[in-house]
Formats: sequence, structure tokens, C-alpha cells
Amino acid sequence: MPQAAPHFDLAVIGSGGGAFAAAIRATNLGKRVVMIERSTVGGTCVNTGCVPSKALLAAAESRHVALDATGRFPGISTSAGPVDMAALIEGKRSLVEGMRSDKYVDLAADYGWDLREGTASFTGLPEEPALEITRSDGGRDSLTAAHYLVATGSAPWAPPVPELDGLDYLTSTTAMELDEVPESLIVLGGGYVALEQAQLFARLGSKVTLLARSRLASQEEPEASRALSGVFADEGIRVVRRAAVSSVQTGLDGGVVVTARVAGGQQEFRAGKLMVATGRRAVTDGLNLDHVGVKTGDTGEILVENTLASSNPRIWAAGDVTGHREFVYVASAHGTLMVENAFNNAGRHVDYRHLPRVTFTSPALAAVGMTDRQANEAGIRCECRVLPLEYVPRALVNRDTRGFIKIVADADTGRIVGITAVAKDAGDLAAAGVYILEAGMTVDQVANLWSPYLTMAEGIKIAAQSFTTDVSKLSCCAS
Repeated sequence: MPQAAPHFDLAVIGSGGGAFAAAIRATNLGKRVVMIERSTVGGTCVNTGCVPSKALLAAAESRHVALDATGRFPGISTSAGPVDMAALIEGKRSLVEGMRSDKYVDLAADYGWDLREGTASFTGLPEEPALEITRSDGGRDSLTAAHYLVATGSAPWAPPVPELDGLDYLTSTTAMELDEVPESLIVLGGGYVALEQAQLFARLGSKVTLLARSRLASQEEPEASRALSGVFADEGIRVVRRAAVSSVQTGLDGGVVVTARVAGGQQEFRAGKLMVATGRRAVTDGLNLDHVGVKTGDTGEILVENTLASSNPRIWAAGDVTGHREFVYVASAHGTLMVENAFNNAGRHVDYRHLPRVTFTSPALAAVGMTDRQANEAGIRCECRVLPLEYVPRALVNRDTRGFIKIVADADTGRIVGITAVAKDAGDLAAAGVYILEAGMTVDQVANLWSPYLTMAEGIKIAAQSFTTDVSKLSCCAS
């Protein structure tokens, strides 16, 4: 007689941040968990996303500071030679392998859930779903669970541009493995990945051209686009806005030729390499979701309720695969919330109202809450102030006043509903903004709170003071 498929409380497909958060929480509840990963344990963040990209950004910033310090700080003379890209990538690889081992592989062993290598797909009936796992050796296993979590993440997506499929272009994933710095690079895109990658390679020594369909960071405040455009211009990055790419091809010199419609006419752009950073799409191919009644959207994302339940009540989704905001901390929050709802009937909902958003350019772009436009569209009669960094003492002593801090407030109540900053450590300002918005604080309250002098966070207080005060007349040490 054939053996019955093993039964688990929770079967997790994927092994990234959302998958691990769910497995940890479920294991702590005493549930029997199995995790299936078809590729490298750890998912996008630790392997090809946050960790390696930010490690390389930090290295590129270090080089840029060395090149820039002579002009910024009197009495300082520094220099920087060419980049040994192979050594830089090897250092990144070592960091990634260490974190993958310590925070993923070893952690799974510590918690004791079943970690399996293979490709999973759904079988069975919608009311009784099961998983079939195809191992790397060609063998197959089956299992069932009370609940299933799909946390398979997303992958770089390329637009349907003629000839692009046949071109050897870079993505944010493959660029992390280059063994030399491209002499020149065209980056397609204007979102956070495109911005980070463009500045990264420019600071490593590439001559970079960025082609964006709209303005930079088009989902954020227009002041952010203008500030970053100025920063990029200062650093020699050519930004071409409202560029609609019509074709790409390999040049006679082995490089790439991109043709785009700009300002009503066709223009050609040439470089040694092309990077496509036009967004990501959910990874759901091969899961056989239709077979078990799980509905997906136009780009393959799993459609979920705000409880993270799919159209099949026993199958849940978390992280990028839902098509929601693509941050690892969103995926992790999803994973924990899903377990609480599945096993504790918590009925918790995902709430993105005060979700912080960070683009790790330098200076960084960060925001929390509503933009000016979003507040108006929500029917809020808003009042805004934009504080240039020249009024923030920390920026003055850093000798870098490129950027701003913007506060969006409800004009009727004074309650702050949004904060955006382009500044050094802007992510920390967004983190502070989360607490301000969550507490429902007003402009007047923030303007009169304690704030340590010569911190960038002091800029939030000064921005709040600017609603009622001419900040140009404040003493720098007595704000």
C-alpha cells in the first residue's frame, strides 16, 4: 500500500523574509511547519536585493566621499583609484553567504522546521489542496497541510521592447555579479531600483545615462524628483525624462544602442552596457494556482484580502507575490500576520497608512504617510511646508545642503499626515515620522518637542516650526 503524504500545519513555499517570519511564528505556536525552496535559501533580500545592493552602495559612497572630500572640506586632500570590481563583488558575496548561513539556514535548523529543496506546485482539489515537490534529482514527493503560504517573491521585469529579449542586458540581480565596472551604462527606469543602481555605478566609475518614462521617483513628492535630478547632475549622471524606449540593439562596437522618443523626436543613446530596472513581477509560474482556485491579477500576483487570505481560504500569500509594496519589512509583517489569522483567528488587517518608504541614494529619499497630492485626493484640506536643508544645522556642518524636509498637515486640525525628506540618513527621519503619524501628532506639538542639536532629525522640528516662524531668523543653536 502506498504511504500517505505527510501532513503539516503550515506548508510555506519560498524562503525569504515573509516565509521565515511565518515559519518562526508558527513554530513558536507549536505548529508543524515545512518550507520548500527551489533555489537559494534566503529569498531576494539577502541574496540579490537589499543586502548585496546596499553593501555595494556603501562601498561606492565611500569611494565618492574620498573623491568629493577635497572640495567639501578645506584642508582635506583625498583621492581614489580605479575599482577592483572582482574583489568588491567577492567581499559582497562573503557578506551574503555569512548572513544567509547565520540568519536563514542555521536559524531554520535552530527552530527545527522541515526545510526541503525542490519546486512546488499545487495538486488535489480546491477544498483539499496538496503540494507536489519535484526534487533536483527528478524525484517527486507529496505533502498536505492545514494551511499553505505562497511567499515566492518577485523577479525583475522587462518591458516589451523590440529586440530586448535577444540582448544580453543587466538587471539589478545580474549587476551584482559583474567582474568589472562598465565604462558606460544606460539604465532604463526611474524608480528606486533604477536610482540606486544608476548612482552606484556612476560612483564606481561608469558614465551613466538614465532614461525615465516620467520624472524620477514619480510616486513621491515632485520636490524629491527635482532634488535627486540636481544631485545626479552634480555627479555626472545624465537624466533623460519622459523617454519612451522604442527599440534596442547591439552596436557595431559590441555595446548597446537604445532608441527612444524624447520631446517629440527620436534620439539614440549608446553605452557599453544596458541595465533594465523597470520594475518587478510576482513569481507564480508553475505553482498551478488555477487548479486549486487561487485567483491572480494581470501581472501574475496573487489577489489577497487585507487579511492576506487568497480566494482559497486555506491558501495565503505574503510579500512581493501579492503585488503589494516591495519591502522586506512588508513581507515579514505579512508572514507574521498570516499565521495569526490562520491559527489564532486574529482577523488582523494589513495597514499601510504609515508605511515608511526609503530609496537608498545618497542623499537618500524617504517618506511616510501621504504626499501633498494624495492628501488632496483624500479630501484633506492640507497645508505644507518645504524646508531646504540649508536651514538644518546638521546639513551645514556636513557641508551638504542638497535636499529638503517636507511636512504635509491637515489645515483644519494641524495633524501631520505626511513627511518626505531628501537628506543624509533620510530613512531615520522616516522612521521618526512613523511614530509622529501613528501618534496623531500636530505640527504645533512637533515644533515644541525636544530634539537633539546637530542631528538630522532636528530638521523635522524646524520644518514644523516653519509653519508659524521665519526659520531664517532662528539662531542655529536656539531653535
